[in-house]
Amino acid sequence: MTQDTLLGRTTLLSRLFLALAFIGILVSLALVFLWVPNERQQGVVYRIFFFHVPAGLLSFVAFAIVFVASIGYLWKGNRMWDMVAHSAAELGVVFATLSLTTGSIWARPIWGVWWTWDPRLTTMLILWLIYVGYLMLRAYGTEDTRVSRFASVVGIIGFVDVPIVFFSVRWWRTQHPQPLLKPGDEFGLTPEMTMTFLIAFAALSFLFGHLLLERLAMRRMSADVQEMRQALSAEKGV
Repeated sequence: MTQDTLLGRTTLLSRLFLALAFIGILVSLALVFLWVPNERQQGVVYRIFFFHVPAGLLSFVAFAIVFVASIGYLWKGNRMWDMVAHSAAELGVVFATLSLTTGSIWARPIWGVWWTWDPRLTTMLILWLIYVGYLMLRAYGTEDTRVSRFASVVGIIGFVDVPIVFFSVRWWRTQHPQPLLKPGDEFGLTPEMTMTFLIAFAALSFLFGHLLLERLAMRRMSADVQEMRQALSAEKGV
C-alpha cells in the first residue's frame, strides 16, 4: 500500500468519524434534554453527567495511548510513535479539561462550591497538570530526539496517576459519587440513562478518533515539510 493510498483511507476514516460524531452528539442532546428522566436526588442538573463522565474516560484512553506510544518510541525509535504520543497527549488534556470544567459546573449546585479538594478531583487535577507540563515541554523544547525521549519518560511516568484517579473513589472516603455505571435502582442507571450514556460516549469517541487522525495527519505533513527543507538546504550547501 502506497503512502498516498494510506493517507486517502485515513482521511476517509476521519471524515466518517466526524459525521458519526456530529450525528451522535445531536442524538445525545435530544435524548439528554427530551427523553431521560430526572435523577431522584439531583434533579435536572445531573444531565451534565452524560458528557462529564465520557470526557473523563476518554482522557484516560488518550493518556493510555501516550503511555503505549511512548514505550514504542523509546523501544523502536520510530518517529511515528512519538507523533502518536504527542497528538494523544493534546487530546487527553482537552478531554480532561472538559471533564474538570463540567464537574465543577455540576458540583456548584450539588455541593455548594465550584471546587473542593476531594481525592477524585485532586488526583484528576494532578493528572491534568502532568500532561500540561508534558505539552509545555514539547512546546518550549526543540525538535531533537532528546526532547522526544524526555517527553516519552514523562508520558510513561504520568500514566501512573490514571489508575489512582480511577480507583480514588473506592480507595478513600470521598465526596465524589460512587461509580454509577452499574445496574440497580439506588445508585445505578435506568435503562434510558444507560442507553443515553452509551450513545453520548460513542459520539465523543468518534470525535476523539477524528481529532486524533487529524492531528496525526497535520504532524506528519509538518515533518515532511521539515525534511524537504533540510534536503533543499543540504542540496544548496547551506
